[in-house]
Amino acid sequence: MNTITITLAKQAQLYLEADLITPDQFAGKSTAEIGAIEISEGKIRYPLASFAKIEGAAGPTPEETRIVLNGDWSRVKRIGQQMSAGEIIINSNVDMYTGGWMKGGKITVNGNADSFTGIAMAGGELTIKGNCQNHVGSAYRGDWRGMTGGVLRVMGNVGNDIGTFMRGGTIIVEGDAFIHVHTHGEGGTIIVKGNVEGRVGGQSVKGDVFVNGKIDYMMPGFKYVDDVTKEVDGVSAVYAHYIGDLGERHPDVKGQKIFTNLYLKK
Repeated sequence: MNTITITLAKQAQLYLEADLITPDQFAGKSTAEIGAIEISEGKIRYPLASFAKIEGAAGPTPEETRIVLNGDWSRVKRIGQQMSAGEIIINSNVDMYTGGWMKGGKITVNGNADSFTGIAMAGGELTIKGNCQNHVGSAYRGDWRGMTGGVLRVMGNVGNDIGTFMRGGTIIVEGDAFIHVHTHGEGGTIIVKGNVEGRVGGQSVKGDVFVNGKIDYMMPGFKYVDDVTKEVDGVSAVYAHYIGDLGERHPDVKGQKIFTNLYLKK
């Protein structure tokens, strides 16, 4: 795999939007051609080379292209948006929409990420080594199509509205979550290894949510069923099994109602 290294040497007065920083866009291009790819500061577009030093070489295809981002990218949005293959490594904190609408490949953020990380993600692997803010793996605001595939792992804590309108894929939070986990969920799996304050599974109809810590305030629409043993992210444990949200309509499959499963570690 060929590696192209981009070192951000200049900070914008506003925030930058860099949705074209993907292996799909870089593959097959020379360093000069990559430097000419445009990023946005508000309504004004600039060549990438006006803000960053570019070294190395892209691969002939996205699958053979690795992008390494050095410097401070904490004011840059939309990195890796809609990427389908290859790899991006961000050695910094990063702003909103990282990995949004991602279809494949791998993104690793060696820092924190802001809100809307991995929204509407459809495939690939997205790892945040630090904390995330809100709307991780959710639908875009006003849309009902959330995450449908891939694995999104946050090694730290997350904020609110995680996996809203989620339909598939897996979100793993190694730390704590705030409120609104899997709201309006229609599938997929969310694993929170720490604590959640509340509002887990509100108005959800299908999918699986695992909480290894405690939930301070359980939703009233969830009913205890039984205790089960489950292997979660490679570790087996006993969970109290709840189904819900009982206030919603639920689909029938072969004559049986399908519910969201909430598993709370005992």
